[in-house]
Amino acid sequence: MEKILLTAAGLYVLVLLRAGGTFAVGRLAGAGARRGRFAERLSSPRFQRAERAIQRWGAPVVAVSFLTVGFQTAANFLAGTMRMPLRRYLPALFVGGAVWALLYATAGIGVIKVIGKAFAEHTALGVGAVAALLLAGAGVLAYRRRGISDTGAAAPAAES
Repeated sequence: MEKILLTAAGLYVLVLLRAGGTFAVGRLAGAGARRGRFAERLSSPRFQRAERAIQRWGAPVVAVSFLTVGFQTAANFLAGTMRMPLRRYLPALFVGGAVWALLYATAGIGVIKVIGKAFAEHTALGVGAVAALLLAGAGVLAYRRRGISDTGAAAPAAES
């Protein structure tokens, strides 16, 4: 139990710094991010989805974003660029960050124990499990990149 609490506390500090820093960068960038070199990135479907959700639901979107992968950074950055008041943002950061830290501390330690036990008792099984996780991650990345390049391709120009 002590390991979980210590791990959760460390993760909590990390998530507060990372997510809070992302919010601060968004806040400092402000409208300039929408006109500069980041304008194309902010018009991506992921950022547009995050912005619509924040506009509609506000701070709860930021808190729930900690339970997602990929949406969390967009939500915190956009909350900053949209100049969400700190009195709304900070409670969402503290609650969402706490849930994230506890989830990763408990599930993360559990996964590490299972993989460690697999390596100790059945090395081939442990290596296979890690290889499967790496292949799955690579597959997800390849799928996402292919989807981005497919949607980012311009339609051929019509000849006059």
